[in-house]
Amino acid sequence: MRRVGVEEEFLIVDAADGHAVPLGDLLERLNGDDGLSREMKQEQIETCTLPRISLDELARDITVRRLSADSTARAAGARSVALATSPLHVKTTTSPGLRYERMIERFGLTAVEQLTCGCHVHVEIESDEEGVAVLDRIRIWLPVLMAITANSPFWNATDSGYASYRSQAWNRWPTAGPCEIFGSADAYHRQVNEILGSGVLLDRGQIYFDARLSHRHRTVEVRVGDVCLFADDAVLLAGLVRGLVETAARQWREGVPPAPVSATQLRLASWQAGRFGLDGDLLDPLTGRPRPAFEVAMALLDHVHAALKSQDEFDVVESLLFQVLTRGTGAARQRAAFAERSLCHVIADAVHITSLPATPLQTLRGLPLLATDQSS
Repeated sequence: MRRVGVEEEFLIVDAADGHAVPLGDLLERLNGDDGLSREMKQEQIETCTLPRISLDELARDITVRRLSADSTARAAGARSVALATSPLHVKTTTSPGLRYERMIERFGLTAVEQLTCGCHVHVEIESDEEGVAVLDRIRIWLPVLMAITANSPFWNATDSGYASYRSQAWNRWPTAGPCEIFGSADAYHRQVNEILGSGVLLDRGQIYFDARLSHRHRTVEVRVGDVCLFADDAVLLAGLVRGLVETAARQWREGVPPAPVSATQLRLASWQAGRFGLDGDLLDPLTGRPRPAFEVAMALLDHVHAALKSQDEFDVVESLLFQVLTRGTGAARQRAAFAERSLCHVIADAVHITSLPATPLQTLRGLPLLATDQSS
């Protein structure tokens, strides 16, 4: 079975009023070598799990990393919260370093305003050739993952109208978004080298495709998700991504070609997913026509069914998926909290939800569907 790991970016907020605070360097120092690192913006921090075979172990890692990030933030009078954008006004602080200075100089307001928190999933691959074959075959399903993880409705104290406004802010980067079918590892690397040769980007780290070959690990890295408000949804995302990768690798070995869907059509699907999350229609990955989000999510589950069954993960992933379909996304939770009180209440509620442990996965195996809602 392929190992899988999760990177989560968290917003650092003042413990009293919920405003984002620039403590990334301090929290990294306070945490030592326990998997906590600063990002481009001082108002965020990143955690990384170990690569895991078992989703049970991964769920425990996600819980431990979240609690570690928050306990470190508490030591500085702050909290760590799984919000993909700040609901309140924020003037961002760029982390020190020549690379970040050059990013601000080159990309202007795009870099200045880029305080967004994502969830990235790494899945082990055997070779670059297999990895690119996987990229070519999972691309049509990535907008569905975006919808499932949508957790950023507010931007600078305004309801953006989007379930994932992070996706809109992020896609201002020149290489962000979906790609056309590559066809081979040579073609992938040739395109990356052409992009780097253009001089537009600073370095290879700015290859911000929705899914890419990691330049540090032998993994496929899927980058479309908002950081998930609920730890369970991060586990779900990891399970679905690994299922997609394994399904795609099997299709490649069996000679099944990738679906011939254009990057233009995928941009439409991604926009639709970011706009509505699970609270409206999504675009069918194959036909490009609108379908109820529930049906598209079920199509994704059916697509990865065989791979999940072979990994003894189908019951778990199915239960976690029905959970989010029942209680709603992080974006829905944020809007409900705002309707109840205020944006400050949105942040306080999110701090509470972020600290909830992931459900012990052994309790989900064989349970009736819809039995695992923990939205309160």
